Amino acid sequence: MECVPLEQRHLEDPVRLEIPGVEFNDALDAAKTRAGKIAPEPMLLAWYDGKRGVFSRKVICCDEDRPSWLVYAQSRGADITVAINGLEYVFLFKRG
Repeated sequence: MECVPLEQRHLEDPVRLEIPGVEFNDALDAAKTRAGKIAPEPMLLAWYDGKRGVFSRKVICCDEDRPSWLVYAQSRGADITVAINGLEYVFLFKRG
């Protein structure tokens, strides 16, 4: 169960992509491709699917101001954020 809803202010310098009508798997592929242009072999730490209201990593809420999955990724070194169609899909990577 998510404690805090995602807001634009939570994202640190995201790469923004607009891909009308995209579904999750294609959004993930696009995010991986874009992150791969920033750093070789980026590791996906967390993701958010705003269309379905689901996210991963499923962790216990541990912050009063940010979603738990975001805290998880940022606390483990996520340094590449790809946001697709606003907050429709968000992917956090760590440089490989």
